[in-house]
Amino acid sequence: MTTPVLVAVAWPYASGSRHLGHLAGAYLPADIFARQQRAVGNEVLMVSGSDVHGTPITVRAEAEGVAPADIVARYHGEFLRQWDELGMSWDLFTTTGTDNHAATTQEMFLAQLANGHIDRRVSEQLFDPEKERFLPDRFVEGTCPHCQYPDARGDQCDNCGRTLDPTDLIDPRSKLSGATPVLRETEHFYYRYSDFEDRLRSYLEAKQGWRPHVLNFALGWLDEGLHDRAITRDIDWGIELPLDDLGPGKRIYVWYDAVIGYLSASKEWADRTGDPERWKHWWQNDNARHVYFIGKDNIPFHALFWPAQLMGVGDRIAAGPLRLPDDIPANQYVTFKGGKASASRGVGLTIDEGLARFQPDALRYALAAAFPEQADTEISEEQIAARINEELVANWGNLVNRVLAMVHRNCDGAIPAPGPLEPEDDALLAGVDGFVQQSAKQFDGVQLRAALRTGMEAAQTVNQYLTATEPWKLVKSDPARGRTVLYVALAAINGVRIMLAPYLPFSAAALDEVLGQPEGWARAPLEVGRPIDKPTPLFAKVELDPEAAEAP
Repeated sequence: MTTPVLVAVAWPYASGSRHLGHLAGAYLPADIFARQQRAVGNEVLMVSGSDVHGTPITVRAEAEGVAPADIVARYHGEFLRQWDELGMSWDLFTTTGTDNHAATTQEMFLAQLANGHIDRRVSEQLFDPEKERFLPDRFVEGTCPHCQYPDARGDQCDNCGRTLDPTDLIDPRSKLSGATPVLRETEHFYYRYSDFEDRLRSYLEAKQGWRPHVLNFALGWLDEGLHDRAITRDIDWGIELPLDDLGPGKRIYVWYDAVIGYLSASKEWADRTGDPERWKHWWQNDNARHVYFIGKDNIPFHALFWPAQLMGVGDRIAAGPLRLPDDIPANQYVTFKGGKASASRGVGLTIDEGLARFQPDALRYALAAAFPEQADTEISEEQIAARINEELVANWGNLVNRVLAMVHRNCDGAIPAPGPLEPEDDALLAGVDGFVQQSAKQFDGVQLRAALRTGMEAAQTVNQYLTATEPWKLVKSDPARGRTVLYVALAAINGVRIMLAPYLPFSAAALDEVLGQPEGWARAPLEVGRPIDKPTPLFAKVELDPEAAEAP
């Protein structure tokens, strides 16, 4: 029985170029997981898109003197190009700027309002006296009250990861003018997150197999008590409210609507298939599985706020509740030369810089081998190059190339028919099959680094088999046995490639052309007599420019 799997991926702000920390933190793990889930036969829907309402976009637009839509168009197009170059297998990568997303957000808002989980309140918010306007969260910077970091933003501290309100900051300053903002009264809609504390605790405490830092972080927030939060702002860039109770100049705020993108994108995908109700197969299905790929700074939004918003809808959008996240395998931070990768602070290589230096599959491999699944992980250009040269090229790439070359040269350019297998042959194939089964369990637990190690260990066993059997000698001294050994080695490669294909889609496609399409998550029989041409190396060895590698 197949499982409908929603692979929900963090929505990048269309405000600037993304870096390798973003890629390793959320996007690449999601693609690898989705590819493997498709290979085992599950029904995968992988969705995300550009967050076009984030205040970083309006901040950048203000700085450049252009409209926010101009910033969005620039960077959404960049993302689409990069996803294509990286081989990302989206079912839909859209934006939060669609009519569909606005309608879905407004529908959720009205459902939650009708259920009593949204109310109106007058509060004090920061106002720029020079620009004469209220300041959304990221238009304010100041000192973090928790760790004393001097450049904390009004919504979050990049140093300690705490979520903030602008009024929490010490010595706040306006990013528009540098002026010290003042407090003024304004009326907004608030979401009553405090209504869901008990239900959220029961939901989280029932979870098994979540990464400890995710569960502990979320439960720690609950222990401190959830605060109701304003979900509208005094801005003109955002989704319009579906009622006019507050008067003009109010919009739904980004961190309420962005997570709704997972649902709206599912609906948009369904519309595009010609079956508008198809989204319910994932969202109202007891057999479905929802897996969210995010960075650890987004844990509160996905483990607490988003489930609370889903709970607040009840059965007002469809006949029955909407499915809550089943797993949130949030990664920790990627660091470059000791500093957390950050687009806003220019720390770390951008995705374009990474693609300019490394082959897409090679870059994917090196990042996957260092995924920060349990702890912050340091990545440098030198480390990426070393992993590519010493692991990917030396182990897997050379193995495939030399076996295909020996088969081409010594077996009449085709996959040979094997003779009787010796115990060492059976042991190799049984071992590879065991590795395939082991990797399936690791993928199911979203242990992507471990699954990659399993695939590479399997490749190493094939290399060890070749060293022990020496087929390059056997083809001369005992041709029949030599052809059998080459057949067995190629059959083992046919199993190893299954495990590595989610990480290496381009070279996997090249091997599909040589060995045929794989059949599920298992080693398929080889087609005896299938032509094997002289191979071309799958990967190129990396030679870094010393000056580029040393540059900050």
